Amino acid sequence: MIIGMALHVLAAVVWVGGMFFAHMVLRPSAGPLEPAVRLSLWSRVFPRFFFWVWLCVASLLVSGFGMVFLGLGGFAAAGGSVDAMTALGVVMAAIFAYIYFAPWPRFRRAVAAADWPVAEANLRAIRLLVTTNLTLGLVTSAIGASGRYLG
Repeated sequence: MIIGMALHVLAAVVWVGGMFFAHMVLRPSAGPLEPAVRLSLWSRVFPRFFFWVWLCVASLLVSGFGMVFLGLGGFAAAGGSVDAMTALGVVMAAIFAYIYFAPWPRFRRAVAAADWPVAEANLRAIRLLVTTNLTLGLVTSAIGASGRYLG
């Protein structure tokens, strides 16, 4: 249970922290750059970040379900906070998968073709989805940190 919890928390910190940094620090800093430079920067940032997100998603799902079934005796015994974290985590993973398989390939192709308007439109879609996931991730983290005190 200790190893599962450590992996779970570290994966959540990396994923949510990465989204926070990208949204609150990198995005506004890159905003004034010319479209070709800004969009090319994001095309270099995303593959590195997405690699880590895939590792985090896998770690969160394996450690989370492992702790529920091997350490807590299943969802019936786990409590409402675990149910909430699980639901939010699955939604977040689905949103990330959508980002990765839909707007991200379109964005990548548009940047490669120097089609800046299409790249910009897909970056806006990614930004909206990342903002949604960041919000869900912060809520899920708060539940994880305080869930045992909520009952």
